[in-house]
Amino acid sequence: MSYLKKVFLSHNGFTGRIPSSLTALPRLMVLTLDENKFEGQIPNFEQKNLKKFNVSNNNLEGPIPVSLSIMDSNCFSGNQYLCGPPLELCKNPRTKLPVSRFALIVVLAGLLIAVIIGVLFFIFYMKMQSSPLIERTSTSLKDQNKLNVASYRHQEVLVLEGRKPESSSTTGNTRKVEHATKLSFVRDDRERFDLHDLLRASAEILGSATYGSSYKARIMGGQSLVVKRCKQMNSVGREEFQEHMRRLGNLSHPNLLPLVAYYYRKEEKLLVSDFVENGSLAGALHGNHSEDKPALDWLTRLRIIKGVARGLAYLYDAIPTLVLPNGHLKSSNVLLDRSFNPVMTDYALAPVISLDLAQQTMIAYKSPEYAKHGRITKKTDVWSFGILILEILTGRFPENYIMQAHDRNADLAGWVNAMIKEKKTNEVFDSDMGGLKNSKSELLKLLKIGLNCCEEDEERRLDMKEAVERIEQLEGESAGAYASSVAINGGDVYSLGV
Repeated sequence: MSYLKKVFLSHNGFTGRIPSSLTALPRLMVLTLDENKFEGQIPNFEQKNLKKFNVSNNNLEGPIPVSLSIMDSNCFSGNQYLCGPPLELCKNPRTKLPVSRFALIVVLAGLLIAVIIGVLFFIFYMKMQSSPLIERTSTSLKDQNKLNVASYRHQEVLVLEGRKPESSSTTGNTRKVEHATKLSFVRDDRERFDLHDLLRASAEILGSATYGSSYKARIMGGQSLVVKRCKQMNSVGREEFQEHMRRLGNLSHPNLLPLVAYYYRKEEKLLVSDFVENGSLAGALHGNHSEDKPALDWLTRLRIIKGVARGLAYLYDAIPTLVLPNGHLKSSNVLLDRSFNPVMTDYALAPVISLDLAQQTMIAYKSPEYAKHGRITKKTDVWSFGILILEILTGRFPENYIMQAHDRNADLAGWVNAMIKEKKTNEVFDSDMGGLKNSKSELLKLLKIGLNCCEEDEERRLDMKEAVERIEQLEGESAGAYASSVAINGGDVYSLGV
């Protein structure tokens, strides 16, 4: 996560303290935490590049760190007990009224009683846990991103029943507990492991996404897996959920991250897939670049777009009954393998996601047709694909994705069209994209395909089959380099007649 520059977490209802891990992002430039329920003091953010910071309308208190005192006061408004520049100075604690001796005795007595109760509870808890289902390993203090999944099991949500199967009084009860702790595999070609293996493994927090938190777990044998803990998949019952997971397990394509196994529980689900080492397309596009980690060149970007197109074409053919074969296509859901081939994740999950969550978070529900007419269609994924193409070519993050609904003024396609009308097509493309010699004609063709995919009028928008066919016809280099150069400088992408 060290490459993160912009973190947008506004309007999410988050509680507790602001995570100190955010202070360890060396390249952080924008952090918006406003309109949440964070409490406690603001941690010290010392990033030199931090230009935009907003924690307004939370429940924060205490002095504002000196490093943030240069920010506008509006960034801290709505926190009644915050103080210090740029807000009012903090009151001197020595001006407070002295505490009476009687009050002090009452407080100390209360603390003593609390300690005694805590000790008794701890003793009782240790007795109950004297034969734990799984031994918990210690958490490394040197790396707070590391934690033991078994510890997570006790601290956050009981994934298991919390007791040994042997303690059941009957064979029937034992079978129930064993069934409750069993992973369901959806692929026959994968080596089997059980939930205990995952709980024994040390895990690294990968982050929190739309559907829940993700952890990287390394099980015995060295295999690295991603465990996604989902709390928002309660729109269908057990049988419907299991049937859809089996359906996903039958999918097989080099540009789709396969589901390996799942765990079902009414309150939450676990989805297990392979770990892809090279990170996401979002990181490759928007992270800092260096000699060791250069920006993606033209041929690599074209290969990524072709791979995503092939994966989408496969989804449309393999699950034709789904209105949204993908539903959540964005650059952070496109992973890159060691050869920079794209692998899509979080696809085809709309049937098991609650409508409320889908409307708030899924990319498909930020489309023009949903904003205007409250509907999604087979061409909605085409719109998401078009925006992704434009993001890859321009290197610009689609700002409308961080909003609750479609905003034409913040739409990436709207910006590209405006630049073309102003005869500034040559300024549209990512300046860090190399390898463009003799490729400008193909670049313009792909730009037009992207724009045709995200037409606001569905009737004018390409369907997926036609979009994929046009993309497959593109070559890395074009024959008419001179003509394409003139078209770019002229600023009229449509003059090529593609």
